Amino acid sequence: MKLNDLHAQIALGEDSRRQFKRDVANVDSLAAEMAAFANSEGGAIFLGVADDGSLGGLSRGDVKRLNQLIGNAASQHVRSPLTVQTENIGVGSDRVVIVLTIPKGQDKPYFDRNGVIWLKSGADKRRVNSKEELRRLFQSADQFHADELPTKAGIDKLDKLRFRDFLRDIYQQPWPDSPEELLILLQNMNLATDDGMLNLAGVLLFAERPEWIKPQFVMKAIRYPGNDIHVTQYLDTEDFAGPLPKIFAGAMAFVMRNLHKIQAGRGVNAPGTPEIPPSVFEELLVNALVHRDYLVSAPIRLFTFDNRIEIISPGYLPNNLTVAKIRAGNSNIRNPILVSYVAKGLLPYHGLGSGIKRALEDWPDIEFTDDRDGCLFTATVHRKEVSGSTKPGKRSEKGPTEDTSSQKSSQKSSQKIIDFMQRNPMVTIAELTESVGITDRAIKKQIEKLKAEGRVRRIGPDKGGHWEVVK
Repeated sequence: MKLNDLHAQIALGEDSRRQFKRDVANVDSLAAEMAAFANSEGGAIFLGVADDGSLGGLSRGDVKRLNQLIGNAASQHVRSPLTVQTENIGVGSDRVVIVLTIPKGQDKPYFDRNGVIWLKSGADKRRVNSKEELRRLFQSADQFHADELPTKAGIDKLDKLRFRDFLRDIYQQPWPDSPEELLILLQNMNLATDDGMLNLAGVLLFAERPEWIKPQFVMKAIRYPGNDIHVTQYLDTEDFAGPLPKIFAGAMAFVMRNLHKIQAGRGVNAPGTPEIPPSVFEELLVNALVHRDYLVSAPIRLFTFDNRIEIISPGYLPNNLTVAKIRAGNSNIRNPILVSYVAKGLLPYHGLGSGIKRALEDWPDIEFTDDRDGCLFTATVHRKEVSGSTKPGKRSEKGPTEDTSSQKSSQKSSQKIIDFMQRNPMVTIAELTESVGITDRAIKKQIEKLKAEGRVRRIGPDKGGHWEVVK
């Protein structure tokens, strides 16, 4: 890196990939910073640069001392040890800046010497306090997958007809003669745990009423008039629950009945051709059901507007995937058990990584948004104005909408937050996230609203302070 490049990097300021430190004296502190970068997306620490971006630099003695400190921190104070790189850049008058580069870790999660797991949070770092965050770290390292999670459902919750037909059609195998044989079969098929309970994949694929066991893993669909979300109006709405094939079938029917039908010169009694090929929604809906993040307790949302259709999935793209990569056909398996069974014909699945490409080939005007702050992935299918088409019928003028249900949900979440703060004034954002069941971003938004309303206030600093509920 040249001096001009260094100035350009410093001018960008600190963020989740860049950190400035005038000096470091504590090896454990440096090890914690390294672990946070390795557990996140990697980054660089600029040693010899003050927080305000001024270039004080380091003396030759400082450089020698810090190189030894860096080596000790990376090899002995982080578990597993890290391989890092340093580069010395002269900044004049015998002064040097060390650029310490920490790669994204391949053996997550990384701990400091005290067993604490750190993550980057903007330009700062924070401890991992919730089970959800810890599971996501293991998931990113391919050591854990959400569809393996045990549930509280026993094998008696199976849809016997559905599972019997699957065994007969795919494996040419009859229904087991006893509950003991059934449990062993389910365990061998990676659908049940060693403790005899169905795992998440078993519930989502073959339970009789998955929504009774995991009510958050459903799909909510609504058709709005115009191009914006309305508070009091919708044209069509439906919630889809049940095993994944049932949710898929219901969602496809919803989309198809809300698409324009093109007559293309045929008689008025002809059914017409959908304005957008059905194959597009087959691919996108299967993708949403199979690859969503099941560590996030939220439904998939399907919004239909005059100019677009949005499929909003909980969870951002995993690991190193980007929108550009998925458009090129790259993929990453987040839920391998679900993928393996869907590939056996439970859903119209055509192969790993090919779904997005196939949808784009059939309808290029699709936009993908990877919202890492909001923990959402959105596929937006843009519609075109079609002449000579028939519009879907209006089903309802007014009624409760997704927006009003969201308001009710928001009120319930706010009350839960207040209740937790009353019971434990030292409660953290991470603990609230796990207890309330919404994302940390949503928790922070709710807290800011409660503070603005004068219902809660923060006493003391973020670290070491406490919450006070205003009577």
